[in-house]
Amino acid sequence: MTRLATVLNDLRSFDEFAARDTALTRFDPRAKLVATLSFIVVVVSFDRYSVAALLPLALFPVVLAAQAQLPARLLLRMLCLASPFALMIGILNPALDRAPMLALQGVAIGGGWVSFAAILLRFGLTASAALVLVAGTGMQPLCAALARLGAPTVFTMQLLFLYRYLFVLASEADRMSTASRLRGAGPARLGLAGYASLLGHLLLRAIGRAQRIHGAMLARGFDGTISLIDTRRWRSVDTLFVCGWCSFFVCARIVDLPNVIGALLVQATT
Repeated sequence: MTRLATVLNDLRSFDEFAARDTALTRFDPRAKLVATLSFIVVVVSFDRYSVAALLPLALFPVVLAAQAQLPARLLLRMLCLASPFALMIGILNPALDRAPMLALQGVAIGGGWVSFAAILLRFGLTASAALVLVAGTGMQPLCAALARLGAPTVFTMQLLFLYRYLFVLASEADRMSTASRLRGAGPARLGLAGYASLLGHLLLRAIGRAQRIHGAMLARGFDGTISLIDTRRWRSVDTLFVCGWCSFFVCARIVDLPNVIGALLVQATT
């Protein structure tokens, strides 16, 4: 199985987890969406040198992943897949910010390394929360929740189409890659020109597939909108879910919890 096929299987397993009856799937999608968006806003609001202060916020994705019964190995694979984007953003920080900020075992550590670690930590927290949200809700209920919260119909529809046809495009790319390898044109022999040719053929196939899909949708009466039906009602447990997590986020943002806990432990041991 190719790497792309493995990624597709992992993405499909997210829909399988969302269809299961777990402690997380029982909550209203709007409650999970509001809590996750609040979490992301709080995470990105920290100072660029904040590392230890962000650690208590890891409780949110960990608890939600446990409620969704999401395997840690699957979540880590998806995080590693997207991690190059975070590395590209912060890789130059150590070279641009060399001012010593702290000392560890007598070794001075520059502010660039601290900010780089903060970027990776922020990425891990926000990306894991988003992945758990999709795995514990499903993309269609999420789009329906966005629509019920007042998001533009064009945005929710495009988001749903993007998710649905991501599998179609990736499957097409996987078939082309497999056919190329079977003909003896492996990654080492393709070169830049070979990859450019594959991308060109993939673009042509994607355009042709999109035209056929659009024609099929028009033949079935598609008028530019999709009815996203969500019959769930907001319950008191959903209010407790949102208020409880948001209170924790505000507390973690205002109070330096690691510093407070460390001070209490020092006082208890002396």
